[in-house]
Amino acid sequence: MTTPHPFIGKSPAAQAVRTLIARVAHSPATVLITGESGTGKELVARALHEQSDRRSGNFVPINCAAIPKDLIESELFGHRKGAFTGAMADRVGRFELAHGGTIFLDEIGDLPLDMQVKLLRVLQERQVDPVGGSKPVAIDVRVVAATHRDLEAEIAAGRFREDLYYRLNVLPLHTCPLRERPEDLPELLGFFAKRFAPRGQSAITFTDDFMSALQAYPWPGNVRELSNLVDRFSTLFTGEHLALGTVPANLLPKGLASLQAERCANPVTSLLATQAPAAEAAPAEPQDESVSDVESIIMLAQGGVPTPVLPAEGLSLKERLADIERDLIQQALERTEGNVSQTARLLSLQRTTLIEKIQKYQLRPGD
Repeated sequence: MTTPHPFIGKSPAAQAVRTLIARVAHSPATVLITGESGTGKELVARALHEQSDRRSGNFVPINCAAIPKDLIESELFGHRKGAFTGAMADRVGRFELAHGGTIFLDEIGDLPLDMQVKLLRVLQERQVDPVGGSKPVAIDVRVVAATHRDLEAEIAAGRFREDLYYRLNVLPLHTCPLRERPEDLPELLGFFAKRFAPRGQSAITFTDDFMSALQAYPWPGNVRELSNLVDRFSTLFTGEHLALGTVPANLLPKGLASLQAERCANPVTSLLATQAPAAEAAPAEPQDESVSDVESIIMLAQGGVPTPVLPAEGLSLKERLADIERDLIQQALERTEGNVSQTARLLSLQRTTLIEKIQKYQLRPGD
């Protein structure tokens, strides 16, 4: 199965990465992928492998930051039986497993300095020395390394070898953060919504207000964060058309929840945003001049034309709008004879949101 392309979208940044992958995939030279966490560096490495002449060989990833310091040499180069306590049999290292294919050294910036020296020798001589072994083993691998660190700054701080950096940085490739290509959000959201849709169910979709907020959010976790969020929504709101104001704030990232609070601060605006698209409205009937300001606001919330009249003495907008919301929910409850699911559909609200409001206003059919 072919790996999904890491840079879906039509932005200049996405197109540049796809073009560069196609150009360097067939080269045997070492590639160094840089970029923030979650930008798809491993997917880029897999795409390089699958588009190369080595695609019939193994793609072997290893996270240099995730392996204890005293085990990483054995993981990379293998060991022989009895080389150390617990070495009960020979072990083939990752480099040997990748023979004829590609090895992906993720988080290379976290590799200990003593291992950097040994890795440099492997890259120069194209052979590994298993721990406890008596002779080296020749290898034929394409090396792709990646890091979210600034390796030049790490060199200046004495934490990364300059000679290893130049050995790795033959073909540099940078993955840009998601916040720099917001125009790719709709296509990415559609891709992940289809991927995470439960079998036999429709993919979730997003209203324009929600899409706008998603494009304004800075995505500190990049595409990984986006993927996880769509997975969450696909599980909890299967097949639904999601509006920004109808998703509980506790299910949103903190920054996105703040955007939700800003954009949905006005209860009438929030209520209107959650309404399902309606058929073209019929011409409005002439309104009696005796219609009160409260009735006018209710009509406005329901899509009517009249503008509410502000009493001369003023009013508490927050309380008035809360009264409107309470009355509309009560009417819907009475129409559905207290069926919460039907009421939620009638008001185009999420069921959990409706339950919170029913509890808030202490509502029940017949009030």
